[in-house]
Order: sequence, then C-alpha cells, then structure tokens
Amino acid sequence: MYVTTTRRAADLNSGLRRLNSMLGEAFSNWPGTENGDAITSAWLPPCDVFEDKEAVRIIAEIPGVKAEDVKLSLENNLLTIRGEKKQVAEEKVDRVHRYERTYGVFERSFALPSTVDPERIEARYDSGILTVTLPKAERARPRQIEVKSA
Repeated sequence: MYVTTTRRAADLNSGLRRLNSMLGEAFSNWPGTENGDAITSAWLPPCDVFEDKEAVRIIAEIPGVKAEDVKLSLENNLLTIRGEKKQVAEEKVDRVHRYERTYGVFERSFALPSTVDPERIEARYDSGILTVTLPKAERARPRQIEVKSA
C-alpha cells in the first residue's frame, strides 16, 4: 500500500512539474510576464490571515527564501507578495531517489479591506516566516462614544 501510494504521489508530482513547464513555455511571451517568467507560480506558500481591533496580519511560510528575494507591492488595494526560492546546487550523485522540495517563483495576492491604512504597512521576515502587518486606519478602529445626560 505504501509503495503504491508513494508511486502515485511521485507520478502526480512529476505530472504537475511537466504541466508547469509546458505552461511556462506557452506563456513565456504573454503580455504582463516579466523576464520570460510564466504567469503561474511554481508553488504557493501557505498563509494565515488574522485580524484584531488594531490590524490585519498576513503570515506566510517561505522557508529557504532569502529576504532580498521577497517583494511586496500594493496596487488598487491588492497586496501582492512575490518571490523566488532558488534551488541550491546539490552534489553530483549517481542516482536521485526523490525530489520533494519545491523551488521557483511564487506569488500570493490579497484584496485589502478599505479599513487598512496603506501608508503604515510593515513587513518583517524571520526564520522563514514573513509577517505583514496592515494597521487599520484610525477611523476604522472601534471606539467608545460617551453618552451624555441632558
């Protein structure tokens, strides 16, 4: 059972890599691609999104990616996280038994609520974890309104 499941997973992974390669070739000259990169990402980093009364936080797992290889952009209330996980050259070996780690370009986009103050967005990267803090605008924060008696 294990061998069959492992073989199926390897076949699926191999098929997905071939499909990604074909899409990359097909769309390499498509308008909007930069440096011949395909529109599709090679992989998608997992992200968690949290909100409290002060801010929205996006936490992305991007292990093995250098901070200088991560770019954030904001356009029309759409925050985009782009980057690349570069494959490190391995030693020359006689046989490879398995490739499971994912490399290549990634991109994630998030539509921001109108309550976010785009001028105060901050990003911090530590030990493979990117934390993007999107502070809420003062007008969007909950506040208490005093009731005055007549």
